[in-house]
Amino acid sequence: MMRGNMNNMMRQVQKMQKQMAEEQEKLKDEFVEGTAGGGVVTVKANGHKQIVDITIKPEAVDPEDVDMLQDLVLAAVNDALTKTEELVNQRLGKFTKGLNLPGM
Repeated sequence: MMRGNMNNMMRQVQKMQKQMAEEQEKLKDEFVEGTAGGGVVTVKANGHKQIVDITIKPEAVDPEDVDMLQDLVLAAVNDALTKTEELVNQRLGKFTKGLNLPGM
């Protein structure tokens, strides 16, 4: 009887792993945008935590204040990565809920 329960549990785990892998694959085609400076810098990232586009409006470029532009880009990247993490947690959290897995 115990062996049957173990086999059933293993099948459920394998099914969950497959569904999770499929969901992870879909994340590469989902995007979030991070912004800074009221939208003068926009960073687009996919669900695999890859930056895929950066847009800088001309008014953000001041040759006399490159530090400000660097700060805006950094803030927009961090905003995009935070939103990506939220997206990943939203999509994959249903698989890891209650499992207390490190890194999830």
